[in-house]
Amino acid sequence: MDKTFKNIFVEIENGIAVLVFNRPDQLNAMNRKMMDEIIEAISSINANKDVKVAIIRGEGRAFMAGADIKEYGNQTSEEFISFQEKGKLLYESIENSTKPWIAAINGFALGGGFEIPLACDLILASEKATMGLPEVFLSLIPGGGGTQRLVQKIGINRVKEMLFMGTPLDAKQLYDWGIVNRVFSDDDFLLQVFDFAKKLSRRPSKSIADLKRLANLSLTEMPFKQRIDDEANTVKKLFLGEEAQKAIQDFIQKNK
Repeated sequence: MDKTFKNIFVEIENGIAVLVFNRPDQLNAMNRKMMDEIIEAISSINANKDVKVAIIRGEGRAFMAGADIKEYGNQTSEEFISFQEKGKLLYESIENSTKPWIAAINGFALGGGFEIPLACDLILASEKATMGLPEVFLSLIPGGGGTQRLVQKIGINRVKEMLFMGTPLDAKQLYDWGIVNRVFSDDDFLLQVFDFAKKLSRRPSKSIADLKRLANLSLTEMPFKQRIDDEANTVKKLFLGEEAQKAIQDFIQKNK
């Protein structure tokens, strides 16, 4: 990706794209310009056929400390509505991507900075990471899908505790609750994230795209039978494809 951004940067190597929030002095708080850049970068990564896995991380000691309150608090009604609509597009562009998106949380991930990981497929966290939805302290509520996506991941009582209290929780607690997939040592956090991503990038892209789509279907109101039929049709399509047939025959020959 050749474009130079002001508030983020993107690196692509060996099939892995890394989108980095780059406002470390502001704990990577997201303003309108940064949101526009993130949306553009996600769209570009999603369209890049060479990218197998995408990672989002933050520069410095935070993943993202939510919206930039200085700008956020001074928005006009029209600017606020636009900000919310673009946020919706941001989260959905991750969720609806055919690629697996990994949130690599190295520090604070609060408010919108936690809603982005909730839209990702996997969350890998440093042992020092803390996450939460503290909007209640501003007499607000999460506005980027946090109340809904969090319920999809853990039980309703725990969701209400996080929303009502607004207190950030550490990575270990959220791992125990099933929100975080892996907790890594802070000393070699990025190394372990990339090792995980490399292993994932070796999985067949077609299978991963279908697995993501079908898993996400389980969260919809589509009838169960229709979802099961979709799964059956998908595995048939893959089985009859050249890629799967070669992999199956290779496996048979290897185990003779």
